[in-house]
Amino acid sequence: MRKIIHGPDQPLSLAVVARPEPGHGEILIKVAAAGVNRPDLMQRAGLYPPPPGAPETLGLEVAGTIEGVGAGVSRWREGDEVCALLTGGGYATYAIAQEGSALPIPKGLSLTEAAALPETVFTVWANVFEAGALKPKETLLMHGGASGIGTMAIQMAKAHGARVFATAGADDKCRLCEKLGAERGINYRSEDFENVLRDAGGGDVVLDMVGGPYVQKNLDLLRDNGRCVMIAFLQGPQAQLNLMRMMLKRLTLTGSTLRSRSAAEKARLAREVERVVWPWIEAGKVKPVIDSTFPLADAEAAHARLQSGEHAGKIVLIA
Repeated sequence: MRKIIHGPDQPLSLAVVARPEPGHGEILIKVAAAGVNRPDLMQRAGLYPPPPGAPETLGLEVAGTIEGVGAGVSRWREGDEVCALLTGGGYATYAIAQEGSALPIPKGLSLTEAAALPETVFTVWANVFEAGALKPKETLLMHGGASGIGTMAIQMAKAHGARVFATAGADDKCRLCEKLGAERGINYRSEDFENVLRDAGGGDVVLDMVGGPYVQKNLDLLRDNGRCVMIAFLQGPQAQLNLMRMMLKRLTLTGSTLRSRSAAEKARLAREVERVVWPWIEAGKVKPVIDSTFPLADAEAAHARLQSGEHAGKIVLIA
């Protein structure tokens, strides 16, 4: 099979290797499309090593057709079309997934669109709806609203009945956020998101991928019993905080990563996503926003597009 390999300070390149075989509880997917995510850039830079036992190669989500099942697999059969969350190895013509981390393709979506779902939907569900405990009629502030995660979070929160605000770095991206359901897109280059949220009555949940100086501003704009959930730190992992604000408003500051969670935990998330989010998708309330697609062999160009920050929505590799 073909797969993308990488090394320190080297461009991504295609290599031909033996096709993997599914083990107990695993499925073999012939990949039609693979999502490109910022953790791929971090892993490539040596900042996000794969967990023990995971493939060393890139790619955290795919969609395609099952071509083999390991012992103990009960739900899936050869020929089933699925999308799946992976621990790695998605930039390839074949990928291995845990049975519980795979989901059926939602009705009405192509395999390319479905490849953009697992990493984003699982992340939003785990952090906005579980850790953040967003309730209908509450207010969510989504930083990076035009990113793959941001575009999905806006739609999911809106489908849930929440009020949504989103930050982005360009006016056209702010308009995209509003088109997807945000009440207000906030251009962080020309506006102070803290002031905008305060004028709107404050927030209940913040999903933050920026970190650094944003953290204190997030806490300041939250209402009593608000929740700030960290999933990345593009402006650095260090922050100086006024803890008295947290205490007086009874705030929660938490965060998580997805990749290191156990197979059982990912399977639990998958069941919840299929129960709640898949009906939203099939009803047309939620749909992945695809920025661009690239052939697998052009993975280097896909990474350059993601690194540039000019994208809006997900970038997908076509295998």
